[in-house]
Amino acid sequence: MSSLQLEIVTPEARVFTGSVRMVIVPGSEGGLGILPDHMPLMTEILPGEVIVTTDDGELSLAVGGGFLEVLPDRVSILTDMAIVEADIDEKAAEEAVARAEKEMSEKSLSGEEHAFVQAALLRSLAQLHVKRRRHR
Repeated sequence: MSSLQLEIVTPEARVFTGSVRMVIVPGSEGGLGILPDHMPLMTEILPGEVIVTTDDGELSLAVGGGFLEVLPDRVSILTDMAIVEADIDEKAAEEAVARAEKEMSEKSLSGEEHAFVQAALLRSLAQLHVKRRRHR
């Protein structure tokens, strides 16, 4: 079966690089399933779950916002957060959600502050979704 090269990069690190059979990404218009020889495209991604299928099985990652570039033989994901499911600290994510919700409800935030807190909330919710979905 044919494959494509996937690279997932954050500002801190290259989180994943390798040959994959398929990748599912939370696009701005809904979930995108990318297979080898996919039509080239570039789009925004939203916080959520990326599912990577390799010859060895499936890998799930929580990602933040960012961008996706697809070429027939290569996929690049540039995101502000990418955490493999096994590395997600559920308790820390729950605490981050609680802090963000409290800040949004109790404080009068400027537009920029509100956007920052909301982005943090969405990243934490993405982590919880990935962690809890895999453990049900």
